[in-house]
Amino acid sequence: MSTVITKKDINSEIISSFRDAKFGEATQSRQKAISNLERLGMPTAKSEEYRFTPITKNLEKYFDWENKVTPSTIESIDDFLISGIEANVLVFVNGSYSMSLSKIISPASEVKIKTLAEAFQSEKEIIETYFDKLISTDADSLAAMNSAFWQEGIFIHVPENTKVEKPVFILHVNDATTSQVIAHTRLLVVVDKNSELSLIEKFDSIGNLPVFHTFSEEILMKDNTQLEYCKIQNDQGNSYQVATTSIHQANTSKVNTFTLTLNGQLVRNNFGITIDGENCESHFHGLYLLNDTTIADNHTVVDHKKPNSFSNQMYKGIMDDNSKGVFNGKIFVRPYAQKTNAFQSNRNILISDTATVNTKPQLEIWADDVKCSHGCTTGQLDEEAVFYLQSRGISYSTAKAMLLYAFAAEVLEPIKNEKLKTYLDQLISKRLNKDF
Repeated sequence: MSTVITKKDINSEIISSFRDAKFGEATQSRQKAISNLERLGMPTAKSEEYRFTPITKNLEKYFDWENKVTPSTIESIDDFLISGIEANVLVFVNGSYSMSLSKIISPASEVKIKTLAEAFQSEKEIIETYFDKLISTDADSLAAMNSAFWQEGIFIHVPENTKVEKPVFILHVNDATTSQVIAHTRLLVVVDKNSELSLIEKFDSIGNLPVFHTFSEEILMKDNTQLEYCKIQNDQGNSYQVATTSIHQANTSKVNTFTLTLNGQLVRNNFGITIDGENCESHFHGLYLLNDTTIADNHTVVDHKKPNSFSNQMYKGIMDDNSKGVFNGKIFVRPYAQKTNAFQSNRNILISDTATVNTKPQLEIWADDVKCSHGCTTGQLDEEAVFYLQSRGISYSTAKAMLLYAFAAEVLEPIKNEKLKTYLDQLISKRLNKDF
């Protein structure tokens, strides 16, 4: 049984567990991160960026911080794969990379995939140049925690003038059947000039004991590159997750991302994009379909530093029961980023009287020749539209599901991989027909 830690002790317990642990790579960056974590402390209700997301309260209640290896009985990942998608499969079990469950099918000339431990030895120049450069630990204690405690990670390098034909599918499975799980993992991706990559990331767990998982990723997009990235959060277990993604775009690069959040006790997504080149294109789509007491918090930052680029954010949410949605989106347009087009939209539907959403779109513009807009809406299902469908012989539950699906499905349109789009469409349809 997990030991309940009192609120006054959690910071010292976490710092103590770091000092008692033995870590390999990135000693200097780990020390900086733990110093920042000690200075900042875990976020409280008074922390502006986390005031709607009681992560520390839950960590105090459900987790202890002794350093121990959590055993796993997972021998097969077939139930967690996406049918019909042939991909390079990289599997983490309880935060540890599993070579036996992973499968790399793309040739090394097309994509180089290594553990971070291997890359620290054989790719030292690239690692020293890019690792831990995009993730800031100065202001976010959860990012600092990951940078201090990460156990294992993956390094992906796509050489110049290369299209990776098969997606890279990163699967995180946490086995909480016999004990709690605390896992911290990392990803570093470097896509060189004129290249293209597709990333799929999925989170699952087994067992009913609590899981706390932080995952941080740094993605470097060089000139004239393309990235399609999909994050699927459909964890049926008792999970608390903090995911931090930082993407850096150079000239004429294109990024298309989609985040689907369906399950988990508490899910926090920090998504930061730095558009540091001209003629870039960036699309960020998110959908959260929440019920029970799930909390999903999406924080996005889009930073336009160079002129003549375009970004578009569209996040939608449907909340039922006692669930809570949070959206905090920021767009920065720097003084030299003239001719920028930047748009942001957050739309929400509350199904029950006890569901809530907190939304805060923000613009900070220092350039004068730009086109920027932001907005948010929160409301309930249109009962007149439901009545119209019922008058055509459609049942109330089916009419409700049809309208919700029409609202949600729009965010899937930019996804290029048709098999992935079909899979996501089925997940959404199943949730809406079953739970709403």
